Parts: sequence; structure tokens; C-alpha cells
Amino acid sequence: MTDASVTVPVAGGPRLANPPDALELRHLRAFICVAEELNFSRAADRLFVSQPALSRQIRALERLIGCDLLRRSTHQVELTPGGEALLEPARQLMRDLAAAVGAARSASGELAATLHKQWGTITDLTAADAALRELRGAYETLHAQFALPQGLTVLPVNANGVACLRLAPETEPPATVVYLHGGCYSAGSAFGYRHLAGALAVAADRSVLVPEYRLAPEHAFPAAVEDAVRSYLWLLDQDIPPSAVTIVGDSSGAHLALSLLLVARREDLPLPGRLVLFSPWLDMSCPYPDPEPGDPQPVVTPERARRFAASYLAGHPADDPVVSPLTADLSGLPLMLIQAGTGDPLLQEARWLAERARAHGAEVRLDLYPVDTHVFHTFWTLLPEAADALRVAGRFTAGRPA
Repeated sequence: MTDASVTVPVAGGPRLANPPDALELRHLRAFICVAEELNFSRAADRLFVSQPALSRQIRALERLIGCDLLRRSTHQVELTPGGEALLEPARQLMRDLAAAVGAARSASGELAATLHKQWGTITDLTAADAALRELRGAYETLHAQFALPQGLTVLPVNANGVACLRLAPETEPPATVVYLHGGCYSAGSAFGYRHLAGALAVAADRSVLVPEYRLAPEHAFPAAVEDAVRSYLWLLDQDIPPSAVTIVGDSSGAHLALSLLLVARREDLPLPGRLVLFSPWLDMSCPYPDPEPGDPQPVVTPERARRFAASYLAGHPADDPVVSPLTADLSGLPLMLIQAGTGDPLLQEARWLAERARAHGAEVRLDLYPVDTHVFHTFWTLLPEAADALRVAGRFTAGRPA
């Protein structure tokens, strides 16, 4: 969501004028975050900005409003009466703005129609219980519609026996990112995902390694996890510090990314510095009802998703922590960014993961975008929210303020 000038009525205070460069959304985000954390350090980490930058935003907001909002001391931060009066209206304004953006897009119908058309063939095939060969072909066709970013170099790599593609922006930095593609563990490829992983490479100015991990049902669990682990260890063998590495995954690739980390922790392998998850699919039980006739069809029906999960697990216990991240011990996991659309049928899984990871001490940022589709990042060339999400993910991956 981009910043804009807004007018905020404050209870008991004057109404602000609305000159073009007055109050910006980043000021409100900063204030809300500090007010919720009552700690500048934690708020700065949560917003991925420096503490001095966060302090400047708060000071700017206080100057614009004309009163102190926070009392600061060496040991604590407190809300002033003015801050208490502003907090809930500011929260509500941010909620209303997100809802307004979503309503405008929904009313126009144009975006929904475009995304439905893009996903249409795959949606129809999964609903019709088509053969896996047809689904795989449709998935590749979907991704083939999108051009690679300019200036991207694509090279084949053998990473400890795993065929991979290395996607490098023009600056040719060393590979520090592993991208694990989605596809319900049964479809998708490194070749097909060149455009999306490449867009992230450009946004982060980092080279990205995309493993061609083995797919089910031909290769059931733990084949994909083994390939992901070997690819990650190959990256570390290139003298890349673990703290400089980011693991990225979308949908089932997000599940695979968490499996990789949980195996690495179990085997006492060094953990990466960051984790980025796009629209994660995490619950192999797929606890969602099938849509009723006339309801919007998800990209993959819950029944078909359950069968994909069963073919991947091939009888392996579903309560194994490596394949059940929503019930696993997530302590010790690295800094985490989760992104999902507000209309994604799997949105709740992103929320569950964020809550559980935070409960286990992980630092998590959950970003929601007003989009009604799964893995909306796929459409980064035509969807502004997707381009913005990739920009944020790129800066997060590179360790820069978002």
C-alpha cells in the first residue's frame, strides 16, 4: 500500500488541514507500531527500519499534529493522552483504507476477471479431476505467459546433484537466495518460475538459486526435502555465510521451505538468516469444505489438494513436525516475512503460522494485500500489489528497510 496524504480527526483536538505533503501513512504505521510495542527497538525491527528513522517519523507526526504522542525515557515508552486519543482512530483509518481499496477493485470487476482468466484453465482442470499430465502442462503454460525481467542472466547449476537454475541480475552478485516453487508438490518447475524468482532477484539485487526438486507422486516425501537441503548446503559451500542466506517459497514451496529449516535445525545444520513465504500452504489435511455449486472455485479444490498431499506423503505420518509446521516447535527460526492476499482461500494458514512462530519467539512480519487470489505474486507484471509485494520482499531479502 502506497503512502498518501490523509486527514485524521483526533478526539478532543483540532482537525488537521490536508495539504499535499502533510500526514503520510508511514507516520501512522510508525506510531501504531510503537504504541502497540511500547518499545522503539521492537517496533523498528517489526517495521524493518532503523530506530533513528522510526524516531524521525514519530517526531514528524507530533509536529504535524501539534502535541506529544509518546513519553520516552531510558527504560520505557508510554502513550500521552493525545497518543491514546489518536491510536484507535489511526488503526481504524488504516483498516478503512485497506477495505476501501479492496472494495474499489471488487466493484470494478476488471482485476478479478483478469486473474480468473489467468488461472481459468488450471481451475477448470482441478475441478474436473483432470490427469496430472494436463495439470502440469497448464501450470507451465500459465507461467510461460510472463516475460523475464530485463538484464537477468539464467545459468544451469548442479547443486550437490540437484539440477538448479541460477538467476542473476546485471550486477552478478553471488547467489544468496534459494527459491522453492509451488505447485502442490506435483507441478511447477525451475524453468517455469524463472520470471517470478527473477523478479525477486532484481528486487533484492541478489542471485537466486531455483532447485528442480523432485515431484510427487513419482518421488514422494522426503525427496523434495532432501533436494532442498542439498541445494541449501551447496550454497553454503560457496563460502556464503548462513546469515546472508534467504529461503523463499510460495504455496507448497513455503511448506517445503519450513520443512528445510526444521530438518536443518534437527540435524544441527546452520540456519539461514531470513525466510520469505508467499501465500503459504501449510496444512496437509486441507481442512476446508469443497465449494458449493455457484460459489467461486479455488485454484485447486480442497479435495484435489488433499489428494496432492496424500500423494506427496505416501503414507508418511502427517503429524511428523517436518511436514506439520502449524503444530511443530518453531523456536529458533530466522527472521520471517509472510505475504498473502486478503481474499486468498488459504489466508488463515498464514495467520496461524505468524501466531505460532511469534509464540515460539520468532520475529515475524505478516503483510496482507487486498487481492482475491492465491500466490498473487505470480502476476507481478500486471498487478500493482504484486509488484509492491516483491519490492518489499526484495528489500527484506537484502536486509534493507522496506
